[in-house]
Amino acid sequence: MSEIEDLAPEAAASPDVIDVGAEVATERPAPGELTEAGLEALLFVAERPLSRREIATIAGVDSATVDARIGDLEVSLRDRGIRLLSAGDRVELATAPEVGGLVARYVGADAVRLSPAGLETLAIVAFRQPVTRAAVERVRGVDSDHTLRSLLHRRLVVELGRSNAPGRPILYGTAFEFLERFGLESLDDLPTLDADVAARLAEEGGVPVLPFDDAPEMDAAAPGASDNGAAGG
Repeated sequence: MSEIEDLAPEAAASPDVIDVGAEVATERPAPGELTEAGLEALLFVAERPLSRREIATIAGVDSATVDARIGDLEVSLRDRGIRLLSAGDRVELATAPEVGGLVARYVGADAVRLSPAGLETLAIVAFRQPVTRAAVERVRGVDSDHTLRSLLHRRLVVELGRSNAPGRPILYGTAFEFLERFGLESLDDLPTLDADVAARLAEEGGVPVLPFDDAPEMDAAAPGASDNGAAGG
């Protein structure tokens, strides 16, 4: 036993002995960092809008850091050809509206024009989202199924989830394409409505969203189902 005790100090002093605890400690990842340039590059290579939580997880930083870098990048790009768009918790890069004509000539596509019915329906959805088709139709006074389908096809409107109302009707809202098409950085940039119009719209929409995973299957004959597409889009 004494021989082992005699060897212990030599082993501790020997350069060939590795301190496992110290090695593990030095291999711990450094705290995350998110620079303005890093955020810009991440959004540039992303194939879809990214949520603030996703960015925080990827960069290994907290939400306050993500919010700060998003604010910095938004200011830096304000007078550039690329803008930072935000919709709720998600952000993405898009071309600035003032260079839209030049970009359209490059890609060989002009902006798709919307019919009066399409513009009217899109405005109702934009100002009162999340909103059901039935609520849109009560404001417009006509069937709006075909028009909504057309807006969905053009990705100007998206399905957000289902309402808790009987029949679990689908709730609609605007998408990033809507912001890009109309040169908006966020929904906060929407113009102020006339008081009478705002009061009328306030009676509809703005209902809680029930995620699709939590909603039961909707019967084709349930409220909110469409019978025809009488209104053009």
